[in-house]
Amino acid sequence: MNYLIKFQKAKPIKNFLTFLLLIAGFAVQAQLDIPQKPGNETSVYDSAGMMNTTEARQLEQKLINYADTTSTQIVVVTIPSLNGEYEGTYAAHWAQKWGIGQSEEDNGLLILVAKQDRKIWITTGYGLEEYLTDYRTKQIIEDIILPEFRNGNIYGGLDKGTTAIFEVLNGTFTGTPQNGNSGIPFRAIIVFIIFIIIIISMFNKRGGRGGGRGGGRSLLWDAIILSSLGRGSMGGGSFGSGSSGGGFGGGGFGGGFGGGGFGGGGAGGSW
Repeated sequence: MNYLIKFQKAKPIKNFLTFLLLIAGFAVQAQLDIPQKPGNETSVYDSAGMMNTTEARQLEQKLINYADTTSTQIVVVTIPSLNGEYEGTYAAHWAQKWGIGQSEEDNGLLILVAKQDRKIWITTGYGLEEYLTDYRTKQIIEDIILPEFRNGNIYGGLDKGTTAIFEVLNGTFTGTPQNGNSGIPFRAIIVFIIFIIIIISMFNKRGGRGGGRGGGRSLLWDAIILSSLGRGSMGGGSFGSGSSGGGFGGGGFGGGFGGGGFGGGGAGGSW
């Protein structure tokens, strides 16, 4: 696909920025409770039971078929609750820890749905960000997925939403056009955040304030945690092995998750 060819040209830049992000991540010890990568690496993990078995199987097979023909891995995860975590941070760390997508193309995507919080977040791998922009992702969530969710049709929202994602990556999506240049590039923003992290860390070494998360992280600290990309120490037990938590047996991505990388791109919404 054309987005893979173009992305290869940006690989040295991506590797350099990933190195900077990794170094900056050492300043923050994010303890996110993310499950270990499951033994059966497939496309749907409905641990919150938001779809019936037939629906989950249909969505799972649809995404497996897409991965077989394009190598792009799209994974849907539903969870009971975010437990106070910011969904954007949580999803990016989760996708990075599992290594969704191929390592050479970074063409993975995670759709995280939190049942009790009534929130969704879609996080995109490096290789998809140029095409499935934050603007376009937000548009799919607001215009296609959430209307179905609000009607109680979780499967319908995810089915239509993933079809729209296919169309964007295939160049056939007909949604509202995005304005030309959206401003400062995302990578430039991340590099600026790294600079701020270093300055803050230098001052904190002289004696910072202790103790806990308090009333929750600020948006700045969420951005800092995102910069570590889940490459540090993260806890979490094992996860269900298939579409409805217990798994179906068989199926799954042929070669498993390929080690794709994520940088925090994506968008979310609530219903």
